[in-house]
Amino acid sequence: ISPGRSMMTIPKAKLMRTRHQVQSLSLNAMRAYSSGHNDASRTRCRRLMKVRKRAKTVAVAIASLLLATKPAFAEASIISSASEILNSATTPKYSYNLTRILFLRLLAIVYTAAFSVAKFQNKGLIGDRGITPARKILDAAEARGKSKSDRRKEWIEERKQYSTPNNILDRCKNIILDSAPMNVFRDKFWHRSDRMDRPLVTLLWLARDRNNLNPWLDRLANVGLFLSTVMLATGSANFFLILGLWLIQRSLMSVGGPWYGYGWEPQLAELTFHALFLVPLLSMNPFFGYSGLSSGNAMGAYPVPILAVWVIRWYLFKIMIGAGLIKVKSSDQKWKPGNMSAMDYFYETQPVPNPFTRYFHYMPKAWHRFEVWSNHFVELVAPFLLLMPFQNLRIAGGLIQIMFQTILISSGNLSFLNWLTIVPAIFCLDDAFLIRNLPNALQKIALGTPATQSYIQNIASGTISMRQTPITRAFVSLSFFLLMAKLNKKVIQNLLSRPQLMNGSFDKLRLCGTYGAFGVVSEERVELIIESARNINGPWKEYQFKVKPGDVHRRPRWISPYHHRIDWQMWIASATGRVERSPWIYSLLLKLLRREKDVTGLLESDPWEVDLSSEGRAGDDSDAPKYIRIEKYRYKFYDMKNGTISNDVGERAPYWIRERVGRYFPREGVVTADMLEDLVKGR
Repeated sequence: ISPGRSMMTIPKAKLMRTRHQVQSLSLNAMRAYSSGHNDASRTRCRRLMKVRKRAKTVAVAIASLLLATKPAFAEASIISSASEILNSATTPKYSYNLTRILFLRLLAIVYTAAFSVAKFQNKGLIGDRGITPARKILDAAEARGKSKSDRRKEWIEERKQYSTPNNILDRCKNIILDSAPMNVFRDKFWHRSDRMDRPLVTLLWLARDRNNLNPWLDRLANVGLFLSTVMLATGSANFFLILGLWLIQRSLMSVGGPWYGYGWEPQLAELTFHALFLVPLLSMNPFFGYSGLSSGNAMGAYPVPILAVWVIRWYLFKIMIGAGLIKVKSSDQKWKPGNMSAMDYFYETQPVPNPFTRYFHYMPKAWHRFEVWSNHFVELVAPFLLLMPFQNLRIAGGLIQIMFQTILISSGNLSFLNWLTIVPAIFCLDDAFLIRNLPNALQKIALGTPATQSYIQNIASGTISMRQTPITRAFVSLSFFLLMAKLNKKVIQNLLSRPQLMNGSFDKLRLCGTYGAFGVVSEERVELIIESARNINGPWKEYQFKVKPGDVHRRPRWISPYHHRIDWQMWIASATGRVERSPWIYSLLLKLLRREKDVTGLLESDPWEVDLSSEGRAGDDSDAPKYIRIEKYRYKFYDMKNGTISNDVGERAPYWIRERVGRYFPREGVVTADMLEDLVKGR
């Protein structure tokens, strides 16, 4: 069958023969029952009749499944072998080989952004002299693991004294669980957990010197960038390439602390885990199994595992429905009917605006009301189209999500969150849709591989025959599908519960999560402005961040899908209120006073270095600032239409207007390096 065509019609006579076969089996059973001469034979006959009755029901279901998945199976016997049934359940009706190429390339773009952020920022954030060093997280996890291992050893000794398993199965179980390899696994991995008792999955356990992790952080980022580049260039991947990406992402997530606490980090890891079951084990051929013949009957590629495709569609469904439910369940009335004013404030108060954000903000209020209603439709209604059994509805659902995320990308710098959300929506589009609707130039860019053109020509000419899914691959796909069905039970319970968890996971390995975003929208933007001075009486100099609003005359930049973590984290610190909820700020201020290069490199500039450069001399310890504080300012977009522009010659209009609203830290006075060091060490 060519991709996109309706299923072939099975002759009615063949279906009637199938029905007669089942009926004849039942008649034979009845004859055997009536001719039985003893109770034993009658009992066997009753069992045979029950089996045949069940077989008739199963036969109808199997026949429907075979008709819906692969027409060639319609001529198979109703009492099919296990391999044929499993193969029919895991073979798609539509082709997704070109779709997989586009999916992998978009995923590679997201990973390129993620690992670029890691390469250029992680040394200042989690490096050896970073704000929150990774070694502290590793040391804490190792201490928890040692404590758990010690408690287990004590428990084993008590078990030996007071209980002896009589069951041979229990004895075998204890022997396996108490074996040396299992003890090593527990001591080196499973018991080394984070504060939520989840194993810390990271390759940094292999580092011998935890005081010198910067080379490891660089290597992880560089290897991740290399793997992403390979996947982007080839449009293909195998199991081990995807596994490498997943391990690196999980390694950084596990030690990233607050800098990797955003919802899109586990979201990326989960999608990558799903991608493990989309690609071949070893082959890097995007059309694995395709013969590539230009004439005659060409053998088609092995089909993309359809169960993995459905898991990815569900993944997108739960992201969007979770984002919608968290809004309508929240205490923020601005998302509720009767108010619907959330978008009046969203653009001005979002974490990192871009050059177009101000234009979105000053759209008419009626338009903002329409945006809220549209948001509810896209997040609460349209996701159900993704799970429809009809291809046209799924395509419509996928296109709605892609357009929605594209609009969000144009309205603000929301990291790679929206780019990442587009990636699973690609699997709502099949090969036939991409061939029909993508221009030739775009096909060459997005789908181009050495075999793409030949594959498209064979599909168009109908000279390609589909391969059957290997039984091993079908079994792996089914096992993965059942695993995700089990893990998603608690996700569904969370979505249906009143106090919905916004971003979290319910399994220890964080393979499956629940997500949501912007349940509450602030009505004003309060920025934290860091100032330092050499003298307590001033002058006080401001630290400018790369993209966070500071200088009122500086226009926002477009950086998406790139991401400046410290700028985003400053916005979170402002939104959460007290400094005690963001203890990393103490370390940040201490390192700014000490002018540590890894940390000041995360900012736009060090104001004291600029000052020394203007004086034409190099600085020393006496030139370092001694006092530091954080002020709070209310920021608003400057209204070009109704604002008042200064009449001073040469002075340009500001992009923002701001007003001081108080002190963030310390509440009174100032702090010094010694005071901050005590706070960092917990004294």
